[in-house]
Amino acid sequence: MEVFEHSVSGVLVILIMIILGYILAEKGWFDQKSKKLIARIVTQISLPCYMMVTITDRFTAQDLAKMLPDLRFPVISMLILMALAFAIVQVFRIRNSHAGLFSSMFFNSNTVFVGLPINQALFGSSSVPYVLIYYMANTTIFWTLGTYLIQRDGTVETKMSLKKTLSKVFSPPLLGFIIGVIFVLLKIKLPIFVSSDLSYIGSLTIPLSMIFIGISVSHAGLKNITFKKDNLLVLLGRFVFAPALMIALVMPSDMPLLMKQVFILQSAMPVMTNAPVVASLYGADSDYAAVMVTETTLISLIMVPILMVITQSL
Repeated sequence: MEVFEHSVSGVLVILIMIILGYILAEKGWFDQKSKKLIARIVTQISLPCYMMVTITDRFTAQDLAKMLPDLRFPVISMLILMALAFAIVQVFRIRNSHAGLFSSMFFNSNTVFVGLPINQALFGSSSVPYVLIYYMANTTIFWTLGTYLIQRDGTVETKMSLKKTLSKVFSPPLLGFIIGVIFVLLKIKLPIFVSSDLSYIGSLTIPLSMIFIGISVSHAGLKNITFKKDNLLVLLGRFVFAPALMIALVMPSDMPLLMKQVFILQSAMPVMTNAPVVASLYGADSDYAAVMVTETTLISLIMVPILMVITQSL
């Protein structure tokens, strides 16, 4: 019962910030330009700073050497989920205009805008490095396989260049992580004033991410939420198949319990917030993607306490 109460408390912390963003958006404080600006501040400034200071302050080279090989678990999980998504597309006759987008949303998680704040609220800052490990796998697979699948649904002929793909994979957050790892391996200590600045800027990440989600929910419109076949199957993938598969993969391993818990929660996070953007770019069904971001985000707040109880009993 204590675990459930703690997880509910952590979710409420997150939910209040989401509601704030939603209310302010409904009152007209934020338009689409404001939403894009917040996303840029988080992904290009605050989150890279957050990753750098977290890695350099909390880890040694030995810690990283033990942790990085576990990157294989999220990679294996997402590849299996992708194969499962392809099978579901055929069995349940998902229409061709949704097939690639459906598959991408089925196996990719929102590891930053929702996953990071939820893990931070539930487990504290000690969970952040494990969140980053999952993030490395997730962002790489989304901007390669996930984006390719969405592009197949689209009506816009846009070639995927290697340069553009690499620029998405090696995004500022991932570069912040990599720089932090390099500093740790080379035993470079940041000056106190630099570390303090990175901490202050990095602390913007969680509140701005949650306000961004609230704005996104407002702009998508709660009235557009429906539970058609395509929607329900994505929900099943995100909140049933993904965590069940991750539990099966990590439980026999000797990784730390906290890493197992973080990986399980990360696997069951909502649809990537980038999915509607990419869908719009390639002429795919961006409205469907936006609705799924909203639905999965709201339902994840219900699922997190349940998953916390399950992970604590493993």
